[in-house]
Amino acid sequence: MSNTDGPNRAVTTTETSFRILERLEQSDGLTLGELAEELAIARSTIHRHLLTLESNDFVVRDNGTFHIGLRFLEFGISARDGVPFFDVAREPVDRLAANTGEKVWLAAKEGDFSVHLYKAFGDNPLKTSARIGQRRYLHQLAAGKAILAALPVGERKEIIERRGLPEQTSNTITDPDELLDELATIEERGYAFNLGESIEGLNAVGAAICDSNEDPIGSISISGPANRVKGDLLRTRLPDQLLATIDEIHIHLRYSSNG
Repeated sequence: MSNTDGPNRAVTTTETSFRILERLEQSDGLTLGELAEELAIARSTIHRHLLTLESNDFVVRDNGTFHIGLRFLEFGISARDGVPFFDVAREPVDRLAANTGEKVWLAAKEGDFSVHLYKAFGDNPLKTSARIGQRRYLHQLAAGKAILAALPVGERKEIIERRGLPEQTSNTITDPDELLDELATIEERGYAFNLGESIEGLNAVGAAICDSNEDPIGSISISGPANRVKGDLLRTRLPDQLLATIDEIHIHLRYSSNG
């Protein structure tokens, strides 16, 4: 059987549309010619896809430059609102940011990745390129490593084998054995650290949100500049506040499921 047969075969035209949309999302807008050149796809093919996407309001055109349409916002909000812990976690995340003065991220586990759902700012937030909706490799983040550590060892290894360990900075862990050793420590400790592994000069602490079966479904992280978020603040005070917030969310989830 060829890879184009069977129930799991890819639909090439759909994949082409996704590639166009992904490239537009990564840019400030592209022309038809720029898309054709960057994707190595015939202009006529790109044009047909763009016309279809434009007619359904998923792509908009401004003076010959194509952009992602706001119709995706409706889909994104619907997806986020469907995350079971999103509503109960927002208020505790807001309070955590206010109490720590740092930026706090709420993330969901989707497949083998972490997806940023919500962020709250304290008094001294560090501005970064991270944004809501962004998908990230789990091993690059404190929040992601916390999710990995909450999984059975076999599932951790499967994700590493499927996705690899791409390097984001010179501090990113790219050796599977080193990562697995750290995940064992995180599992015992209950929280994970990111020491410049996603962004140079940024430190973070993260912990997993688990469902009633103790399966990780999301996570929370607190992050700030390494010259401020360090020592006892990083190693003790922030983890204590983070775990208290995680416990509060777990109580809400259990109460709502039993109510």
